[in-house]
Amino acid sequence: MTKRRATAADVAIAAGVSKWTVTRAFTPGASIADASRERVLREAAKLGYRPNLLARSLATKTTNLVALLVDDFANAYKLPVLELLTQALQAEGMVAILININRRFDHVAAFLDAGQRQVDAVILLGTDFRDETFSDQALPAAGPPLFVLARESTIAHIPSVSCDAPQSMEEINDHLWARGYRRPGFMSGPRTLSTVLGRKSCFISFWQQRGIVEVAELPAGSYDRQAAANALRSYLAATPAEERIDVLMCENDALAIGAADVARYEFGLKIPEGLAIVGYDGHEMTAAPSFDLTTYQQPMQEMVAAIVAMLKGRLEPKSITIPGKLIVRGST
Repeated sequence: MTKRRATAADVAIAAGVSKWTVTRAFTPGASIADASRERVLREAAKLGYRPNLLARSLATKTTNLVALLVDDFANAYKLPVLELLTQALQAEGMVAILININRRFDHVAAFLDAGQRQVDAVILLGTDFRDETFSDQALPAAGPPLFVLARESTIAHIPSVSCDAPQSMEEINDHLWARGYRRPGFMSGPRTLSTVLGRKSCFISFWQQRGIVEVAELPAGSYDRQAAANALRSYLAATPAEERIDVLMCENDALAIGAADVARYEFGLKIPEGLAIVGYDGHEMTAAPSFDLTTYQQPMQEMVAAIVAMLKGRLEPKSITIPGKLIVRGST
């Protein structure tokens, strides 16, 4: 037989208080005497009582649920980001619902599904989407507020928290220019409208301002190692050695790692003598001796803290950028 779950009324009887006193004891910031709270919590522990969060959400019209929309699980950097974000949410009494975006369940379907589950907010940790997907015309006005983490948003009403792309690319390019590289290439991930506003455009603009008009573009199509390997393999096979780039800026670390493997093991290129490679994110794998990759570390803890502060009303919801840190290693 199923054991009956203890209720607030049971705790009230055991503690000799009213049911509303029990409710206040489990409500942060509620007015209640310390002695009463301690007595309620003691009796609740004996009975194994826990507040019914579903019932509380009906009363407060908040669920403390936040939907996380993810569309690129091949990107290894997503795991540490998810760890930091879910930890920060839980510390604030919120819980994350992870929604996998794929070919059968696109971004709009995921957002609508999250809204039906009465989440308080939606955080997009995606890369392979177009900004018009989340325009006023595409989404219902009554849906939960949407935030974007670790990517720029070009829609005014959708706040985003991201690494400062212009500053980061300036730091990277200044380093590469000082090292004497003059034949740059850029490897991009998914082709979305916002890429023209981010790392790619900043990178290309820097070199063009210095008279290097031709910047080779190597589109990988997605943020994973195999896609990067295919892109660099095709480029190296089709380009004479004397005409090849001398430095490859990759839009993230997963691309840089995939490119490094192909350059060394399939084409015998030494890094950085044969080809210098730069990543972006600051994933721990870049520090491994087998890669020793220069990368730009995103300030993920600060970015997560900012977006959680927006969710809790401590920070005005708006798009902000936060500077990271250039980590120079042997690959450049």
